[in-house]
Amino acid sequence: MATPAEPLGLPFEGSDPDKTLEAYRRVRRESTALVEPLSAEDACVQSMADASPAKWHLAHVTWFFETFVLERSESDFAPYHPAFRELYNSYYNGIGAQYPRPRRGLITRPTLDEVLAYRDDVDHRIERVLGAADEATLATIELGLHHEQQHQELLLMDIKHLLSCNPLHPAYKARGTAVAPRTRHAAHWTRFDGGLMDIGAAGTAFNFDNEGPRHRQWLEPFELCTRVVTNGDYLEFIEDGGYRAPLLWLADGWSTVQTENWAAPEYWLQRDGEWFEFTLHGLERLDPEAPVCHVSHYEADAYAQWAQARLPSEFEWEAAAALAPVRATEPGLHPTANTPSGQLDDLFGAVWQWTKSAYLPYPGFAPAAGAVGEYNGKFMSSQITLRGSACVTPQGHARLSYRNFFYPHQRWAFGGIRLARDAG
Repeated sequence: MATPAEPLGLPFEGSDPDKTLEAYRRVRRESTALVEPLSAEDACVQSMADASPAKWHLAHVTWFFETFVLERSESDFAPYHPAFRELYNSYYNGIGAQYPRPRRGLITRPTLDEVLAYRDDVDHRIERVLGAADEATLATIELGLHHEQQHQELLLMDIKHLLSCNPLHPAYKARGTAVAPRTRHAAHWTRFDGGLMDIGAAGTAFNFDNEGPRHRQWLEPFELCTRVVTNGDYLEFIEDGGYRAPLLWLADGWSTVQTENWAAPEYWLQRDGEWFEFTLHGLERLDPEAPVCHVSHYEADAYAQWAQARLPSEFEWEAAAALAPVRATEPGLHPTANTPSGQLDDLFGAVWQWTKSAYLPYPGFAPAAGAVGEYNGKFMSSQITLRGSACVTPQGHARLSYRNFFYPHQRWAFGGIRLARDAG
């Protein structure tokens, strides 16, 4: 699945309009393909305040191109619908008012078909603009494509949460073939000597502003586990009373466990003494060899404490991953076990890996001017960084310097655990 060896294919500056058009058409097709298994009802419902309806995702990413590209490029610009400027504005205060996020599920009109018509209209207009686009416009379109890829992953996260609320446990998409059982070797540790390491995006390939500036970080010697934590590993934590041991937990984490009555990862349930997991393929028996998924930062940290280890810093993760051979993980809608390679496995394409690092700006960070500068910088508070990519991360969207981020209590992302420890 997504690895740094599979970039989108466009440099950040001086993009070729023909290559940009090719990438634009591909990414936009991939988004509409994601809603094909859904009914109109599926695409409209919002299951929690953190999630958004699939229909809203399709409209919002289209709003991005209309607002940040067409409005600045068309001499005769007129909005597709004047109300869409507020309806599908996510959080850009520089643009204007936004419809309240927790109420997006109430937007029954426009219909799904009307949203798809909105997409078609904007697509035709973008294609006309591309013929005479300058480098700044091409760069904004490229940003919009990466933004849309982020929403492709969010759409799958959100529809999974929605379908999990249904007692029928419906599948988003049936498996083509059954998952073959695999033997997963014991975890091992790999040592890294640390030192003064270069961190952050380098070169001319696309990166979000939060991935730079490239800078140096001092790292003490450390070790990383060669694989991520599996369901079987995590089950041992549960059976050993991990969710009942307050000394393992951060204070806010323990409070959340008590308030939310957590006793297992999101989407796990027990029937007649056997564990199952809800997936985008429906309800399945828990695979003990597959990576544990949908745990919060609080759960990841508590597990690390129980395992007499810790979570890596995001700088340790990046420095180690830069030295490790990258091996593609099998694509899919749920992480599966892979044959161990003896290297650092599961870096990309399985689960996002929680770090112990707060999501903060790098030294010298400055957001872009204007409303588009609200994309990342305004969220650099109270969140935790995750590294790598997940099975649902779009092809070509992952890279070494990518910084994902969520609040420490959130579990609906495809977040997992890789252990670290200080080197002796």
